[in-house]
Amino acid sequence: MLAIAQKPISCAEYLTQEEQSEIRHEYIDGEIISMAGGLPNHNQISSNLCVALGFDLRRQPYRVFVADQRLWIPESKIYTYPDVMVVAGEIELQAGRRDTITNPVLIAEVLSESTEKRDRTTKFNSYRSIPSFAEYLLISQEQILVEHFRKEISSEEGRTESDRWIYQNYDQLESEITLSSIPVSLKLAALYDKVDFEKSQLIED
Repeated sequence: MLAIAQKPISCAEYLTQEEQSEIRHEYIDGEIISMAGGLPNHNQISSNLCVALGFDLRRQPYRVFVADQRLWIPESKIYTYPDVMVVAGEIELQAGRRDTITNPVLIAEVLSESTEKRDRTTKFNSYRSIPSFAEYLLISQEQILVEHFRKEISSEEGRTESDRWIYQNYDQLESEITLSSIPVSLKLAALYDKVDFEKSQLIED
């Protein structure tokens, strides 16, 4: 990702520019960031995940979106394009838009050197402000490793309801992740099918 040096612009200006652009950009509180193309492993993992989710959720009230679907996070004033998102039930759109959703229940990001820090910090903090958001996957393209965050909501007598995020990682092809926000068990062997770690290393070198 590359920040485009310019004065801060409004959301409306960003959306107008984005409609005319041949490449995708993120918008973070007045700043536009161009999105570079992914390496083969990144695209393979995203495709594998989308296929696995789509198959398991067929004929059920869930929608799976990949890469080009824009997400609006009003509390942080962020427009972004997660690698994979799942919406439960009806799609909720940003007011006045037909191309920008607001209610994912699950988001997955395939990590890369240029985006990992942002995916772990700025984005995750912003995603947590979305009321529907309940599950987050961070997937390595350099090794077999999936980090799984899920929201657990609790309430104590006399106190307001609060939530916490529970973390677990998986690093074996034989592992299977049981998702809590959607009725899917995700096999790492399927997620990493056709992923070539040696060629990824050669590209970086």
